Amino acid sequence: MVKLLMSWDIRPGRESEYFEFVVREYAPTLTRLGIQPTEAWYTIYGDGPQILTGAVTEDLQSMRAVLQSKEWQALHEKLMKYVTNYRQKVVQASGRFQLM
Repeated sequence: MVKLLMSWDIRPGRESEYFEFVVREYAPTLTRLGIQPTEAWYTIYGDGPQILTGAVTEDLQSMRAVLQSKEWQALHEKLMKYVTNYRQKVVQASGRFQLM
């Protein structure tokens, strides 16, 4: 299993729109593309990314295919309307909580 780790901050004043987008479009589209969301963390207090999330595929080839697809690029562009400080990293899934 390969895991896509992502982090970002929600743009101030866009919180409501952001959460609606994530629930109605972002998460369902990830699943349809073949990436299975595994966790999402919302930071309320402290320094660091406001959102930490992870999603897995069976292997690196599958992950690369998704991340290079036009559908992923379009979804990513939509996400960027709601977030800043986006980071992503692909790692071997450990079965435990993983950070960037």
